[in-house]
Amino acid sequence: MDAQGRGQAGDDNVDPADQWVFDPNTGNYELRLDPSGRGPARPADRKAPGRRAARGPGGEDTDTRPLPVQRSGKKADDDAEAPAGGRAARRAAGRSRSAAAAPAAGRRRTKPKKSVKRKVLYWTAGVVGFVLVAGCGTAFVIYQQLDGNIKKVDVGEENSAVTDGPVNLLVIGTDARTGKGDSHYGDSGSLGHADTTILIHVSKDRSNAAALSIPRDLITDVPDCPTKQPDGSTKVIPGERNVRFNISLGQEGRDPGCTWRTVEKLTGLQVNHFMMADFNAVKDLSTAVDGVEVCAGKDIDDPKSHLKLTAGRHVVKGEQALAFVRTRHAVGTGSDLSRIQLQQQFVGSLIRKLKSSAFSSPGKLLDVAQAATKALTVDTGIGSASKLMDFGNDLKKVNLDKITFATVPVLDNPRDKATVILDTAKADPLFKMVQQDHPLAKGAGKGGGKKSAAPVRKAPPERVRVDVTNGGGPIGAAQETVDWMQNSKGARLSTNAGNAPEKLATTRLEYAPNQADQAAALAEWMGLPKSALTKTSVDAGPRVPMKLVLGKDFTAPGSPIEAPTETPAGVQHVSADDKNICAK
Repeated sequence: MDAQGRGQAGDDNVDPADQWVFDPNTGNYELRLDPSGRGPARPADRKAPGRRAARGPGGEDTDTRPLPVQRSGKKADDDAEAPAGGRAARRAAGRSRSAAAAPAAGRRRTKPKKSVKRKVLYWTAGVVGFVLVAGCGTAFVIYQQLDGNIKKVDVGEENSAVTDGPVNLLVIGTDARTGKGDSHYGDSGSLGHADTTILIHVSKDRSNAAALSIPRDLITDVPDCPTKQPDGSTKVIPGERNVRFNISLGQEGRDPGCTWRTVEKLTGLQVNHFMMADFNAVKDLSTAVDGVEVCAGKDIDDPKSHLKLTAGRHVVKGEQALAFVRTRHAVGTGSDLSRIQLQQQFVGSLIRKLKSSAFSSPGKLLDVAQAATKALTVDTGIGSASKLMDFGNDLKKVNLDKITFATVPVLDNPRDKATVILDTAKADPLFKMVQQDHPLAKGAGKGGGKKSAAPVRKAPPERVRVDVTNGGGPIGAAQETVDWMQNSKGARLSTNAGNAPEKLATTRLEYAPNQADQAAALAEWMGLPKSALTKTSVDAGPRVPMKLVLGKDFTAPGSPIEAPTETPAGVQHVSADDKNICAK
């Protein structure tokens, strides 16, 4: 078998498209790598799943025809065990009431012509993560030959490929080019820095996704980072304060887990998985899809990236595609922020192409899947083709027009013009929107934009009795909140109860049914969302306080915890489905 899965020795003329066999039981095409049509090689065990062994006169196995692949979630029964064509035969026999009308049990049915156009195959190892989220159809079966393409890094987190909650996927594009000989780009011999970083948040209900681009020149803090060493030991790389974001990878031996932890500290979001690729991934993947359409709003001639485009639409691939996503000097302000907008345009266009009918060819999708899996380094939680398939299957419900790109808002750094600092006035509400699962699409009303459901009637401040604990907020947050309640709101019965026994991602207020009026007042003061309120089942005693636990989403008293329902003004954002974006 070669790297493209195109046959074995002696089978050089096998067409990849002929390796896909229609399964009438599922309505999908499945990859059969053996040119004879018997499917991938299996162990000698006659009882291996997916084969029926017919018995000869002496009890020996004589028939090892492949059975249809049983799909997860479907109970096996006699009907599902039949060879392809057997189910159709019984149906035909029932209609004609003549056994002669049924085809032989082992005979393969003719491929329905409409199925290829109707069911575009789905591949799960997408371009820098986005193809995973966008999806490309209904069913692309990844077999074991793709496993060897995928590189894994143990970052100390073993998260399941599939979760019931929101998903945060960290996509890292590095400037590594070791051994590639590309003199135009990157830091030769380096492990690579976090040159392009996108945090993809997929909502709990899988209705929308937000993709936050983090500028590489952002000044931030890189926390201490435990890294796995070749001998199996763990080495902690000391953190650094007020440094460029991109040194969270590569510098001092930092691995993707260090970028993972830096992003969590910056955004307040818990990362589930990461995907990482270097410069050559853009070249290989854009070539595998026969080019990606981009738009230049003016003539572009960038001597740094070597990109030359006339104004208008172009299809770029290979070296030219890489030059496009690396260009910044000839567009916009010439900064990394302008380059981010080019990258967002490129990825959105790539997703649209992969979802188009042009990729209904099984052979073409196999080429793309091979290129994608070879380009990826991932965490161990999604470190196999089957896990990637499960992960992609979970996320593919998100429609293209519900994916929104946004850039983390920044300001020029007054101390260093080559770097930027976080624009907290815009970034904090943006991060809160994502933390609370609100969509970034302008004017969207879904995703938790409801006001608190606390009763309208509110207790006077002097009757609000509450114990405040710190379960993830800044150091001293509990006492600061109590001081604010007593001095600014007149809630003299508020008390600092110290640190909470557990850390919480979000702030929580627990109250009894007979404390609903107190909860209403406190929720209004704190700007608490409905999800933060927890009502117990029994009434509280006259001197029993409510319990307010400040979570990681708490920033300061008086700063609402409830997130806005629309993207803050001034935050750059665009839909992945927008075909009218042009670089200017």
